[in-house]
Amino acid sequence: MNRMLRLSDIRGLIRSHLWAQILVAMILAIVAGILLSPGSGSVFAVLPGQVDNLGEWARLPGRIFLNMIQMVVVALVGSSIILGITSSSDPEFLKRAASRIVPYFVCTSVLAVLIGIAVAKLIEPGQYIDSTTLDLVNSGSAAAAGGVAAMPEFSATDQIAELIPSNLLSAAVTKNMLQIVVAAVFTGIALMSLPIDKRELALRLVQLVQDVSLKIVGWAMRLAPLAVFGLIMDFVLRVGLSALLGLSAYIATVITGLIILLLVYLLIVLVFAGRNPLKFAGQIADAQLLAFSTSSSAATMPLSLRIAEDRLRVSPPVSRFLIPLGATVNMDGTALYQVVAALFIAQLYNVDLSTVELAVLIFTVVGASIGSPSTPGVGIVILATILQGLGIPPDGAAILLGVDRILDMCRTSVNVSGDLTACVVMDKWLGERHAMPEAVH
Repeated sequence: MNRMLRLSDIRGLIRSHLWAQILVAMILAIVAGILLSPGSGSVFAVLPGQVDNLGEWARLPGRIFLNMIQMVVVALVGSSIILGITSSSDPEFLKRAASRIVPYFVCTSVLAVLIGIAVAKLIEPGQYIDSTTLDLVNSGSAAAAGGVAAMPEFSATDQIAELIPSNLLSAAVTKNMLQIVVAAVFTGIALMSLPIDKRELALRLVQLVQDVSLKIVGWAMRLAPLAVFGLIMDFVLRVGLSALLGLSAYIATVITGLIILLLVYLLIVLVFAGRNPLKFAGQIADAQLLAFSTSSSAATMPLSLRIAEDRLRVSPPVSRFLIPLGATVNMDGTALYQVVAALFIAQLYNVDLSTVELAVLIFTVVGASIGSPSTPGVGIVILATILQGLGIPPDGAAILLGVDRILDMCRTSVNVSGDLTACVVMDKWLGERHAMPEAVH
């Protein structure tokens, strides 16, 4: 009877909690991927020529899930930021928020990069691989085949000017989220200056856009466990365990840095927000798992918003402004990954970076991580650009393609954790006047 009760409890947990469904899907996907992998030797193993076809069908639910999220992400980000700005009756709120959020994001990004440099220098993952066994010459062609191409170079003045979209439709089509965020901030401020009757009419329309977007996201979330199963099974099926073992020192270095960064977040929650870090970790677990599974901060944003307001009791003006903004500009996990990857490839090529070059690396990584698209796989593209700027052959990034998916999942989970950490800190710093009445700190 006890056993039956425990089994029923487990079934109830899986049915009622998204994180449990995703966790089960991940475990089943790893097992299925290993069993079906051509090199596994199991009776279920598929032929090498069938891997691509099977993987394509396995990815289908994940592609549908991500496409549904991407379909509404521009509308959701824009409407959330506008409602976040206008939901406060205090015009000084935005000024105070900006004066705290911007320095906070910059400081945590620099901290993430410093952690990445420290673990990469301490472990030196590049020394565990014989570079002569890696086809670094031919990796250039692999990079081209894998889509690793350097991003176009822009001057500092061009980058500043491009923050403001000259064509909002073009920014929406290309999903330039930083431009969308800037446009939404301008729109929110402009609405605040309108007469109350006109403002309320416009805000009802914006609220309708957000409600419709969230409804579509709700439909997509029903696909999440199936999407997770297909995406992870496809990854294990194609890459197998051999690629993971070959770059195990590099993978361990990145994951070690990310774990340290997560611990720093918990310390920040305790010191600056006055919250129980263990309780906080449990409250954000759903968002971490979804981010890990989809490798997309954008896909996780609706769930992060719900967790921030319902579980963390963050006031709506803070959460609706900061979560969409953080999903666009607060990429601490990505910044840490990029600096570790850059140093790893530098070690492979026996390139010794000077103190000045390390300073340039810190500045470049922090700048590149801000505004990078919150979609899967973009980190490897940014990495190639960073390497080129430091005089390190960007072709070396191609050897990381095989394991980039698993690390993309890890760093996205940390990115989302950073956004929720920033939410509770800013909710505390911006004062109790903007907290919800039932807020528990």
